[in-house]
Amino acid sequence: MTRILTLWLSALVVLVLSTQVRSDDHKPAPLAKELAVFQPFLGTWQADFEVPAGKPPMRDISRWERALNGTAVRTLHSINAGIYGGESLIFWDKSKNALVFYYFTTAGFYTQGTIEVLSPTEFVAFEDVTGNQDGITQVKSISRFKEGHFTVSTQYLKQDKWTEPESRTYVRSNGSVQFK
Repeated sequence: MTRILTLWLSALVVLVLSTQVRSDDHKPAPLAKELAVFQPFLGTWQADFEVPAGKPPMRDISRWERALNGTAVRTLHSINAGIYGGESLIFWDKSKNALVFYYFTTAGFYTQGTIEVLSPTEFVAFEDVTGNQDGITQVKSISRFKEGHFTVSTQYLKQDKWTEPESRTYVRSNGSVQFK
């Protein structure tokens, strides 16, 4: 009986330890301290845009991942399985003493900008746009992470006039970013 109990306890210890190792494997590795605000954003997300009645639905799938040994964050996103998408790289620029990023799109334009951390779960991005066919020259967005989801509020400087903020909420997703 003692031997059976010992074997059972040993098996239980192995199970508990292997479960802990497996759960640690699924935790994202840490980011550089300057990128800490992005840690909760790592993973795959989706947002359904508000569209006028009679228009097709629009879903954005976004994946945030640790890049370059944690010294950068890479984001990829696609709308409606690849009708539009983009990829960005966010990193700490030591010479500017600032978070900077570059965003490249399937529409042929790109942006470059800076990010200001407002709190441990909130940041604002300022972008200069190059090559947009719709007259957009700047973008400002505020992202807030709260209770397992995040919201993004975006404004565009289009033909020298700021648009009203557009807001969307991202929730965890099993979807995948797709490009055509």
